[in-house]
Amino acid sequence: MAELWEDVLRDKLAIQEAALVAVDAALLEGVLMRTEREPNASDVVNYAPFTLLPSAVPSALFEQAYAVQQDFNLLVDAVSQNKEFLEHTLASTIKVDDFTARLFRIHMQVLEEGLAQSVFLGINRSDYMFDCGVDGTPALKQIEINTIAASFGGLTSRTVAVHGRVLKVLGKSKEASRLLPNNPSKGLALGIAKAWELYGSQTAVVMFLVEEVQRNIFDQRCVENELWNRNIRVIRKRFRDVFEKGSLDDARRLYMDGQEVAVVYYREGYVPKNYDQQNWEARLLLERSRAVKCPDIATQLAGTKKVQQELSRPGTLERLLPGRAEAVARIRATFAGLYSLDMGEEGDKIAATAIADPDRFVLKPQREGGGNNLYGEELRQVLEKIRDSPERTSYILMDKIKPQPARNYLLRAHSPLQVSECISELGIFGVYVRQGTEMVMNKAAGHLLRTKAIEHADGGVAAGVAVLDTPYLV
Repeated sequence: MAELWEDVLRDKLAIQEAALVAVDAALLEGVLMRTEREPNASDVVNYAPFTLLPSAVPSALFEQAYAVQQDFNLLVDAVSQNKEFLEHTLASTIKVDDFTARLFRIHMQVLEEGLAQSVFLGINRSDYMFDCGVDGTPALKQIEINTIAASFGGLTSRTVAVHGRVLKVLGKSKEASRLLPNNPSKGLALGIAKAWELYGSQTAVVMFLVEEVQRNIFDQRCVENELWNRNIRVIRKRFRDVFEKGSLDDARRLYMDGQEVAVVYYREGYVPKNYDQQNWEARLLLERSRAVKCPDIATQLAGTKKVQQELSRPGTLERLLPGRAEAVARIRATFAGLYSLDMGEEGDKIAATAIADPDRFVLKPQREGGGNNLYGEELRQVLEKIRDSPERTSYILMDKIKPQPARNYLLRAHSPLQVSECISELGIFGVYVRQGTEMVMNKAAGHLLRTKAIEHADGGVAAGVAVLDTPYLV
């Protein structure tokens, strides 16, 4: 098969001109990040890294990814409500993974006290790669589902215009017109706005819970602006602000600086380094409140790798989604091979297989945020070290997905312009709102394509490895 943009890739002069246009277009459109040197200041910013050219995505797989998103929304919501399933699934993990254990303890404490929250908002992103099988036919395979702080819905809403401009400059107006519109920030804001409305207080605010270091602020501002446009007040606070100034009244309504909070949207709190003792106390306060948490702690636990692995066991989906055979079939079709490393014969066997043939697998800890997975020789060394220890149960094994690389230019500030062999990862944003037992909203809210050079095994845009991209359907 001829490579997409093959003619363009041969014309070095045209590429150089297009790259200059691309960078200016990115700045014009607001595809921005703060700099590493000044991560909390907006007086010096740069463009977020992105591909020069849109990347080919098989249209059938793109449609499949969209078609299954509502099913995944229902599944995440079902897992979050199933105390027994979470307890059973995470039993071995919480013995050896302190972070998951602490989240789980808060979950149990809140359930024992009785949930004050009656409206539930889920914003997730299901990530896939295109696995080239033995016969070369690409198949959609899920990498993971992110149930907390799924990012880049804002910036990816703005990259389509950049890639459209680049294609026009390269004399490809017809191709430019085929790029799909994409605005996840609007879809995410619709979900937050619906949850705010159902909370039932016109004067209450939406609180973005943000990190101490905020390089990716513009991505969040895209969603925030959509809420301001609907006359919904937004405040931005950190865990330490909640610890110092957050309080609950007798009805467990949450107040920050005297303002009632309707929705807490987490863009923080997904990795151990986000927490010290004060932050854990702040998290407990938030979870005990009546405010709509996005996600509540049960939904965060539903996104762990251990849950992902357990969902792939025969019969599990059927138990969680009874009477939804078609949804179960759509979900299962996206699963790659996933394997438990629990202590016992099954875990022993798969550990030995992976040590003997490490290039077949990826070793995944219970962590979000990119850059955590282990491959190849490193995977073998770690597994050999922990093969007889309960520590291995804090990981899962997954079949390594092997996509077909394609050439592209990855544009990064202060980096030379050079062609790279690249692979892409497609994410679909999902949004749902449940009030009591009634699902009020359930939709796919847009997509995110990220691309990286093949020499990088792992890592996303925020981790500094992948760059933003736009799908060109083929």
